Amino acid sequence: MKKWTILENIKVEKLVFWWKWFARFKSENPDLDWKALFITGWVIPGSIVNLKILKNRKDYIETQCMEVVKVSPIEKKHPDNIYWDQAGSKWVNIPYEEQLKIKAAQVEESLFHIKTLQKDLKINDIIPSPLVDWYRNKIEFSFWKYISEKEHKQEHFNVWFHKQWEFSKVEDFDWTILIDDLMNKIYKEIKDYSKSSWLPAYDQFNHQWFFRHILLRRAFFTDQVMIIFSINHKFNTANIGIELQKATDFLISITKKYSQIKSIYLSLNDNKSDTAIWELKLIYWEKFIEEKLLWITFNISPKSFFQTNSFWAEKLYSEVLNQIDKSEIKNFTVLDLYAGTWTIGMIFAKYAKKVISVELVSDASKDWEENARKNEIKNMEFVCEKVEDFLKNYIEKWEKADLLIIDPPRAWMHPNALPNILKFQTKNIIYVSCNPATLSRDLDYILRNSTYKISSITPVDMFPHTPHIETVVKLEL
Repeated sequence: MKKWTILENIKVEKLVFWWKWFARFKSENPDLDWKALFITGWVIPGSIVNLKILKNRKDYIETQCMEVVKVSPIEKKHPDNIYWDQAGSKWVNIPYEEQLKIKAAQVEESLFHIKTLQKDLKINDIIPSPLVDWYRNKIEFSFWKYISEKEHKQEHFNVWFHKQWEFSKVEDFDWTILIDDLMNKIYKEIKDYSKSSWLPAYDQFNHQWFFRHILLRRAFFTDQVMIIFSINHKFNTANIGIELQKATDFLISITKKYSQIKSIYLSLNDNKSDTAIWELKLIYWEKFIEEKLLWITFNISPKSFFQTNSFWAEKLYSEVLNQIDKSEIKNFTVLDLYAGTWTIGMIFAKYAKKVISVELVSDASKDWEENARKNEIKNMEFVCEKVEDFLKNYIEKWEKADLLIIDPPRAWMHPNALPNILKFQTKNIIYVSCNPATLSRDLDYILRNSTYKISSITPVDMFPHTPHIETVVKLEL
């Protein structure tokens, strides 16, 4: 079967690794009958779809969903969802209890072969999010166009999310279920102002025009909001200075209506890549907003890393902390690897002798050193370095560690890091994963090359209406 061939009326079975869906191809040809299909695109188990072949491999076919012929019987329109379909929350019409079943099954699927390495392996019940809608504390909207001859659309000034799988199109909506009413209102105010001006939406292909992004951050526990308005300040017009001042005056004016707004930045952005944050200019009040999780207060700046779901971040971090007897670690040196937000390390610093947190992104390091000082945490060291390089140098200096906490990015934990992690022979390793596929790969290596055993696996749902899932794993030597 050739590339771009359309396979019609395929029934989707389940979500598998790398957020791809699985189905079987039925054919009278015995070489093709029951061949595995892996599907990219936001489909739902039980739906009937038409697929386009991307690659026909020996044992399976890679495909992309082109059309939903019949919706899944588990789909039910969300009562609070204005639109049937939403980019960024494609599962919004799957009842939450069904979402949890799909995610739990995905973790089971990804770790299936691990059970051949450890026979007594049991995966705990998934911990659901207490807030299913309106949970995101950070969101980014794009300006652009939506031109489609097939759909008879000629929309040259749209604001919202990029159309799924079609980066060249931005859809135009006034609301999303991912953020609360306050953030939706602020977004709509900025969108309406932008559309009422004569200035055009930025064109990613030609790298010109004016409006680029609206980025909002909200600290839910302190009720503080930050706005970052991204514009091309080098737009070729004689009145650019006046237009920049108009944008500034408008943004400051809405603070009278929304007292929660504590920080506003203009992002002066002529960068060719599609990034919202470039040269930042503070135009209103504070440089940062404050958030509180557990006993820690955080300053969140425009570039700060922070868990997207504030309400459930506390539960995730508590779950990580509960993996260890806190009274045992008072003399421990804890290595917090792929520290990201640094939050886990700061939480463990309350109980451990010393915490060394390692993260490659320098902007994150600056933010969280300041947060450590703010919370009077003095037993924490911040290292801005690749984890694989840090571990190599740390071991060569004969430094020790008593507990390892690993929270790698979605893509992977670097293969060069894994052998060195095992050299410490710590009693416990806590692995926090946002990708069941790479988690499975790393656990396979650890179990095959050490005497570690998995003592608990707990999926934690922090991202309702999406296929993403966190998993907390405890390994014991």
